[in-house]
Amino acid sequence: MLRSLLLVLGLFAGVLAFVALALLAGMLLFTGTAEADIRTDARADTRADVRSEVSAVSAAAALAVSSASTPRLVTLYQGATDSAVALGVTPIGVVDAWMEKPTYRYLREALDGVEHVGLETQPNLEKVAWLDPGVIVATRFRHERVRPLLEQIAPTRFSSTVSDFKASLTLVAAATGREARAEQLLACWDDRVADLRAKIATTLGDAWPQKAAVVRFKSDHVRLYSSGFAGSILEELGFRQPDAAADQGWGMKLTSEENIPALDADVIFVLLEDDPAIENTYRHWTAHPLWQRLTATRADRVYEVDTVNWIMGGGILAANAMLDDLYRHYGLAPQALSPSCALGEEPSAIKEPSPTTDEGAA
Repeated sequence: MLRSLLLVLGLFAGVLAFVALALLAGMLLFTGTAEADIRTDARADTRADVRSEVSAVSAAAALAVSSASTPRLVTLYQGATDSAVALGVTPIGVVDAWMEKPTYRYLREALDGVEHVGLETQPNLEKVAWLDPGVIVATRFRHERVRPLLEQIAPTRFSSTVSDFKASLTLVAAATGREARAEQLLACWDDRVADLRAKIATTLGDAWPQKAAVVRFKSDHVRLYSSGFAGSILEELGFRQPDAAADQGWGMKLTSEENIPALDADVIFVLLEDDPAIENTYRHWTAHPLWQRLTATRADRVYEVDTVNWIMGGGILAANAMLDDLYRHYGLAPQALSPSCALGEEPSAIKEPSPTTDEGAA
């Protein structure tokens, strides 16, 4: 408790010093950085740079961790929380979910009783310090501004993005000594991707590969995603981007029904939220004559999919749920997950995957 008190006191001093420096440096730099931090609509899932990096300072300061001794872990972004659960690690602190607050439904059982430390864009650092973590997993995109303070609390490992679930899994595994488990999960993932890709190609024949549009409806506009979490998975499966989305960075923001032709693709995956204003936008756009002329609409290939699975969850568990959605919408028999890919299995129990093993969805 004394150590925790000293950490908090030191943190308060650090906060005051940091704020003073920020004010002296001028508000322009602070405003530009804060603007990136307060995005609560998961646009981070569309960052072009998807390589995960570990802070050189944090790596040098980090304690050696063995697979037999998991440190007290705090995760500060959704992909890291998902990864921890997949690795069989229960964090002592997590940030609030973007939707289905405070915790995504698919993680609630595993995270029952775990402390929450605020928003992903604004974690409560005092609470993080009181938890006395052994290691923190954060992201440079969200938390670079408070990096010095996090590193005062505990060794902190940083990803460069929130959208690369493989990098997040590897990062959390390295921080908790679960590298063997991560390797197994990624091998299982590769098997499922190969299986789904082969089955879709066989089913569609000459109509494969398809152009796929990931479309998210909001209260006053529509977004066409071209990269990020869902985009990278679709690309790995062999899907192509709609013509309008090429070279558009994260994607496009459409504010008028006149832009509906930009959504043209062989298949459209629609992301909705439980919000009357969003549902109204969806009804209005999909009733428009231009929507009825889209290739996917005429082929009856417009599918509503789970927003948490497709862009919000950010980890390998959400990614596998996204594969489940694709198996279902294409009417394909899914691979069931083998025991070696079961949630939370200890690394010591992991065996090398058999090339003939049939693994599939839960």
